[in-house]
Amino acid sequence: MPAMLLEVDRVNEPVDDLTAKLRRYHDWFGLLAPKADPAREKAARGAAVHDFRLWSRIYPATGREGYVPVAFVFTGKTAEQRESRMRRLEQAACGYFAGAPYPWAGFTAVDYHQAVPVVVAELERIIADPAGAAGKVWRRLGREEWQTPGEALDNPDGERLYLMQWKEAHRRREEREAAEREAQRPVCTQCGTGFTDERRQQTTRSSWPGEWDGLCGPCAQEAADRARAERVARCEAEESAAREAAEAEVKKGRGLFGRRR
Repeated sequence: MPAMLLEVDRVNEPVDDLTAKLRRYHDWFGLLAPKADPAREKAARGAAVHDFRLWSRIYPATGREGYVPVAFVFTGKTAEQRESRMRRLEQAACGYFAGAPYPWAGFTAVDYHQAVPVVVAELERIIADPAGAAGKVWRRLGREEWQTPGEALDNPDGERLYLMQWKEAHRRREEREAAEREAQRPVCTQCGTGFTDERRQQTTRSSWPGEWDGLCGPCAQEAADRARAERVARCEAEESAAREAAEAEVKKGRGLFGRRR
């Protein structure tokens, strides 16, 4: 880990004092850096907010959500007293390390970006473990299991889970919207086939209803071809009738002229 703030406790301070330390850490992490724009900091979301904070000018990036982690190492007294102390600190300081739920229904991920990751250990446990401080001797406040430092500071329920849940929510929304669009898809009044997206756009492009807007593409094409053929046949019939009428007039004229002679 790039940095960690360490507090050693011999089980001789009031838990309220330990909680006050975490409160001061949390408040200090919220301080703006010199010349930082408060409006931009307020508008920032997620990890971007830390770019405007003083702590990011002093400590390296943690590589995880949240502020620089704080570790409490307890030693002395009995194991029961140390355990009780850790539990009381966990209850009293929850508001500083627990993170915040994302404000969307169905999301179980936790936003740790403005939380102080707090891990606790016992010096006696560290000494007894062959791996020392690198072993499973740390417990993240808010969890039950003892883990390695990296495991304890990891956030499997944080941003990674949020991105997975966001993608899943986005997929479900697209499916729901597609189902709604499908339910509203027009159906051909002639053959009962649903309109294609292209045909649907064609029929809704104009505010004026078209002659065959109730028909799907193939049926509309057939209707158009049939209407065109009928117009051609009608025109040909009219031309033929006009030609026959003209020829009849010519014959009639010739007959009248012949009688006068």
